[in-house]
Amino acid sequence: MAMVRALDGCVGEGVHPEKVQLVREQAPSEQEVGRVSALFKLLGDPTRVRLLHALLEAGELCVCDLAAATDTTETTVSQALRLMRTAGIVSGRREGRNVFYRLSDAHVRLLLDVTREHVAHAETAR
Repeated sequence: MAMVRALDGCVGEGVHPEKVQLVREQAPSEQEVGRVSALFKLLGDPTRVRLLHALLEAGELCVCDLAAATDTTETTVSQALRLMRTAGIVSGRREGRNVFYRLSDAHVRLLLDVTREHVAHAETAR
């Protein structure tokens, strides 16, 4: 076990080596940290959040419906969908010349629902 040293400025009891060791043992890999960070960065854009919530409500929409529902240009919607499709957040189904987009799985729905719930809770706690 690596020795845990106190950082400058620790007050009170100081560092708790057993807790620090537990955290280090359970820490995600650098690769996982990178993927999670990239996902949150992708979700950090207001336009993409509006598009995701539109898909959450409607289930499946084409680019023109998404643009109309979110007051966004079709070009911007297409660019956002390309990024989100590459990240596995949305998937598409072709029907003739149209592609209908939807959230890729229940995890994305859960992430959006929990995030909205947290934001609403944080607002009422103020």
